[in-house]
Amino acid sequence: MNALPGARPPDPKALVRVRDRLTFLYVERCVVHRDSNAITVTDSRGVAHVPAAALSVLMMGPGVRITHSAVSLLAESGSTAVWVGENGVRYYAHGSPPSRSSRLLEAQARAVSDPAMRLSVARRMYLMRFRGENVAALSMQQLRGREGARVRRLYRENARRTGVEWDRREYDPDDFESGSVVNKCLSAANSALYGVIHAVVVALGCSPGLGFVHTGNYRSFVYDIADLYKADLSIPVAFDVASEDFEAGVGEETRRRMRDAIRQERILERSVRDIKDLLSAAIEGDVEEDDLDVDDVRLWEDEATSVPAGISYSTRDER
Repeated sequence: MNALPGARPPDPKALVRVRDRLTFLYVERCVVHRDSNAITVTDSRGVAHVPAAALSVLMMGPGVRITHSAVSLLAESGSTAVWVGENGVRYYAHGSPPSRSSRLLEAQARAVSDPAMRLSVARRMYLMRFRGENVAALSMQQLRGREGARVRRLYRENARRTGVEWDRREYDPDDFESGSVVNKCLSAANSALYGVIHAVVVALGCSPGLGFVHTGNYRSFVYDIADLYKADLSIPVAFDVASEDFEAGVGEETRRRMRDAIRQERILERSVRDIKDLLSAAIEGDVEEDDLDVDDVRLWEDEATSVPAGISYSTRDER
């Protein structure tokens, strides 16, 4: 049998783990190509090289042309390509890296499908935000009410800290420029955070659509996890940018500061750890990150067990 055409993808264990990668790179009005194991970004200012294996997510805005070889390199390196609108706010599509294990996905589906387990995971998510508080007896409605009050308090506190005038969170997803400066900054900051968390979710083999607090959207689980970090990241960054005198380019400046903040706060490492911890009750056995790189195709057996694939299970009489 002839070998499969094309370059052989690298060994997954040789790649940089997702928690140790660069946060994200946003590009627009350029050409994305490949030079050996690096992604090249070319525009009127010249050519920039980015090691693909060290990149978590590449966010591509308007005016970007990307070559087949560049997409191939991103896939081989386990990096996620995301196509977004101008200012990085509107999300269009993404190309997910090949998830080599379904253990976390199965645990996620198991937990979402069980009402008691789903509520337990949701409570643990809120507990990460309400540090030191007892939420064990709270219903989803009570948790949502407490979360809403907490977010409104965070907006007011950051407004006082920075001197930014604040009324309420209001924006038009179809018209980014129509919002106030601080609302535009919040939209850009949250969009950057969603892109990074989306990359982590698919890199771990989880489903972006199976949420525990959010539901009905293909990024529900992304919103669940991103909400864990908004108080420390997107909200203060957005108010900081809004407090400064930027006549234009607030979206670009917000993304730049979010990139640095995500790196400084080690959000990639934290989100990997938090997702595993949240799903731990539904995982059968301990899961190390190296386990998620194993391409272990199995077959269902009776009573929710499995057996190895690639083996003939026919008896001698059936052959």
